[in-house]
Amino acid sequence: MKDGLEPQVKENIPTWLTLLRIGLLPVIVAVFYLDYSWARPLSCVIFIIAGITDWLDGYLARLWGVESRFGAFLDPVADKLMVATVLILIVEWDNSPWLTIPAIVIIGREITVSALREWMAEMGQRGKVAVGWLGKVKTTAQIASLAMLLYLYDLFGIPIYQIGMVGLYIAAALTIWSMVDYMRAAFSDES
Repeated sequence: MKDGLEPQVKENIPTWLTLLRIGLLPVIVAVFYLDYSWARPLSCVIFIIAGITDWLDGYLARLWGVESRFGAFLDPVADKLMVATVLILIVEWDNSPWLTIPAIVIIGREITVSALREWMAEMGQRGKVAVGWLGKVKTTAQIASLAMLLYLYDLFGIPIYQIGMVGLYIAAALTIWSMVDYMRAAFSDES
């Protein structure tokens, strides 16, 4: 083999990366609550690493042709757990309606689209609500804005937290847009 990896190892690496993303969540929470000035930036770094695994697991699965049903199920679950966990941490810390509102929109959308996908799968039409480019852009915007909100501090005079707040509203708007897109696809008469 060119890359030196056994086929069975290749099949498992994307799933291991997804499981790593889930496993990093308690670490992010624990670090977030440490009473040190470096705790928030470190929780941000761990979150970014988890976000990179989101991109890497799918990339490797497609590259090696080892996409699986379990991976297709687990990947969006890991994404939703990651986003919801960090949203809850930040809302609890900031205790502001300006954060609570987009957090409710984002978490509500994730629940709605998950239920929609399950319903469509029961009807044998899951393909109508498959993840598209807009969902990927939405997830990227969420991860970027949440990383900035986790970081908390200004960096080289740049107000990272405030930029993260603006980014969160952009992510919430993308969240609504993608939900409408999925609803439209689910309820269209086209097959």
